[in-house]
Amino acid sequence: MAGTALAVRARLGVWGARAMQTRSFGSDQSEDLDRSSGSIREAGGAFGKREQAEEERYFRQQTKEQLAALRKHHEEEIYHHKKEIERLQKEIERHKQKMKKLKHEDD
Repeated sequence: MAGTALAVRARLGVWGARAMQTRSFGSDQSEDLDRSSGSIREAGGAFGKREQAEEERYFRQQTKEQLAALRKHHEEEIYHHKKEIERLQKEIERHKQKMKKLKHEDD
């Protein structure tokens, strides 16, 4: 193990070994943090109630925007289908006129 550390120091130099030590100390600090710390909402109290109200308002607004977008999409689809119906009715009428013309030519 000591041989390995010496080999690493030889390759990286003094600064590289210090950087490795600094990195290892930084990761040790994160393990010492209190795991019970959570969001304000979980803590309760006035701030928790306020955050809950803000979250609910946010999701209501998101739902309202999604419904408005869905409503607009359906209105556009209806408009498109009405235009398509009109186009097809004109085609039907055009074909009926051709059939009448052919029928009169046969007579």
